[in-house]
Amino acid sequence: MIVVTGATGQLGRLVVQGLLERLPAGEIVAAVRNPGKAADLAGRGVRVREVDYDRPETLKDAFGAGDVVLLISADEVGSRVPQHTAVVDAAAAAGVARISYTSVLHADVSTTPVAPDHRATEKHIAASGLPYTFLRNGWYTENYEAAITQGAAQGTIYGSAGEGRVASATRADYAAAAVAVLTGEGHENKVYELSGDAAWTMADLAAEVAAAAGRQVAYQDLPLEAYEQALVNAGLPAGAAAVIAGCDAAVAGGELADTPGDLRALIGRPATPLRDTVAAVLGKS
Repeated sequence: MIVVTGATGQLGRLVVQGLLERLPAGEIVAAVRNPGKAADLAGRGVRVREVDYDRPETLKDAFGAGDVVLLISADEVGSRVPQHTAVVDAAAAAGVARISYTSVLHADVSTTPVAPDHRATEKHIAASGLPYTFLRNGWYTENYEAAITQGAAQGTIYGSAGEGRVASATRADYAAAAVAVLTGEGHENKVYELSGDAAWTMADLAAEVAAAAGRQVAYQDLPLEAYEQALVNAGLPAGAAAVIAGCDAAVAGGELADTPGDLRALIGRPATPLRDTVAAVLGKS
């Protein structure tokens, strides 16, 4: 069996869809916190198991000997390590064949606010003795959907990334890489640094939005604290604003610009260009 945790999330659903294109539905397990949200998957023949990272009793029967597991990282920064640890321990106890984990680009050295949780999880997986694959996903282009929409509507995109570059890719790209690893061979104890084929600046993003929207769009760079406060003023919780601003600081430092080509090699095609995502968000695809 191939077990996908978080299978009803945005990334998880894309992974399951990709698996359904390659495998019989009965060989796929959707491990989800709320089985009701996976009713459509169950209707297609996918096996559904209740798996709640915060409820160890649901993890006892989540995995079986010989399973191939994809651990999709939880959402809440700062709470993920105990959650991931519980999943890894349950998988190891069940005797799964291997485990893949969705980490972050260059997790071992990254200063992004999300990196410490990923580093700790990778360390625990490696110590578990399970054969593993670390899928170190770079930035998702979809992270900029709000900026794209705002830029098209107001003519300005705000941030604190300076002239830093982002080699982003789409969720569909990263999901395709996960499917390739889950269904392929030779990925044991490998680390893949996954990112898009081209790195772009926020000014480049503004130019793409301008071209798609048919209006002038400029990027306005703000000091880090000012940008964080602007996010709070826009209604984001302080913690989320700090994470977003901190990630912009990492972009400014060049930490998300790497283009090693691992993603393209795994999926067998180019990563989705920025222009295509901008057009899709603005409904012009």
